[in-house]
Amino acid sequence: MDSINQQQPEKNHQDLLATEAIAKMKELAEKTNTCFFNTRLRSEEVPATRPMAVRDIDEQGNFWFLSANDSHKNRQIQQDSTVQLLFQGSAHSDFLSVVGTATISTDRARIKELWTPILKAWFTEGEDDPRITVIRLTPHDGYYWDNKHGNAIAFVKTAVGAAIGQTLDDSIEGNLSV
Repeated sequence: MDSINQQQPEKNHQDLLATEAIAKMKELAEKTNTCFFNTRLRSEEVPATRPMAVRDIDEQGNFWFLSANDSHKNRQIQQDSTVQLLFQGSAHSDFLSVVGTATISTDRARIKELWTPILKAWFTEGEDDPRITVIRLTPHDGYYWDNKHGNAIAFVKTAVGAAIGQTLDDSIEGNLSV
């Protein structure tokens, strides 16, 4: 047998369920708090993708955003509530894709909780701006790609692997089921 046939399968896949999946989503999303927010996933049109800042991720794994009631995004969610979030926490790891159902509300108390002064760039009347809505994305599932031991160890393993001509992969990936 040659060496290619003797290789073992990669041991870098780990699916996570329920609380472990939510914890992984929070861990990876909070590294950046900015994502690509994708709508029109089920449409025959090209999905619409725009950057969005996550305002909160609660204990149930819901992602919370503020948005304008007259935005394309809100209109697209009303037509199809399936949304995908894409995160990249660093150049070489901390990747996350989350798919779920988005709902829109005008819960003033939640808007006040999620408000920060920088948002006046979009809502000039402040936290009482009547255009502000809350988007809650309730995740159904997702996929992650990360490293097992942190970026520093992953970098060293990659550099050593390249120097000796051997795969020393430190990656881990898997499905996330909430």
